Amino acid sequence: MMSTTPTPPPATSHRRSELLAAGAATVTVVLWASAFVSIRSAGDAYSPGALALGRLLSGALTLGAFCLLRREGLPPRAAWRGIAISGLLWFGFYMVVLNWGEQQVDAGTAALVVNVGPILIALLGARLLGDALPPRLLAGMAVSFAGAVTVGLSMSGEGGSSLFGVVLCLLAAMAYAGGVVAQKPALAHASALHVTTFGCLVGAVLCLPFTGQLVEQAADAPVSATLNMVYLGVFPTALAFTTWAYALARTTAGRMGATTYAVPALVVLMSWLALGEVPGLLTLAGGALCLAGVAVSRSRRRTATPPRRAEPATEPRREDAGRA
Repeated sequence: MMSTTPTPPPATSHRRSELLAAGAATVTVVLWASAFVSIRSAGDAYSPGALALGRLLSGALTLGAFCLLRREGLPPRAAWRGIAISGLLWFGFYMVVLNWGEQQVDAGTAALVVNVGPILIALLGARLLGDALPPRLLAGMAVSFAGAVTVGLSMSGEGGSSLFGVVLCLLAAMAYAGGVVAQKPALAHASALHVTTFGCLVGAVLCLPFTGQLVEQAADAPVSATLNMVYLGVFPTALAFTTWAYALARTTAGRMGATTYAVPALVVLMSWLALGEVPGLLTLAGGALCLAGVAVSRSRRRTATPPRRAEPATEPRREDAGRA
């Protein structure tokens, strides 16, 4: 008799998928938080456009090599629209404009404006993708947004904020939201690796006009700044965007956007450990609010288990009655 491997029940399979998606999201937010530390070094030696191009080229080369090793082909035609839009908005436009905007405003203003992005993702996801907006998600995002602003204000220096810089940060937030919402449908037709690789490639092509700046500045930049730029491409871009896409394919855009509110709290911790920047009480409070809001937004409402209905009593059959 041939033995077959028992198929896991649907509930177990669904739970395993949720755990893998949560793990992928965790990798993403940790690496995105680490990017802020690297940008501080690379941003001193490279202009916004050159830094974006160097980062995207490093990411595209890493992802392309991995695709060749796996013998991946081209994405299906149905995925190209979402890949192209997310590549233009998120991988290309967002990275350049955000680098530029953060040079014009202080950290508090940047935190206030850029962290509008997850809220826009939830609203666009509800409008364009039909995602639900449960009260827990909205409440958690409100708490996290307050925490992100608190962290930014507590860590900001005496630098001023220009209207132009505010506009740039707002454009970055809008591009981020639009890119995520465009990426979600593409993941129904292509893998996370496909969507990330070709989105990164589209962004790199968009940034090619900055090639001259990149070559010129790379000749004078310190080795540490160039290594940080390469790190940004390999880990916070190639790896983190792939794990992001993997998790996004298994949940709603709004819930994934809310998850990124953990980044400010992790930035505080990494700055403390890597740069020796001891956070103040207000910064710690803001970080705690960020994490609390993420926990609330990703929690699910518990449904009461319906009581088991009692089996109706049956009269014993005559044969059984006779045997008693």
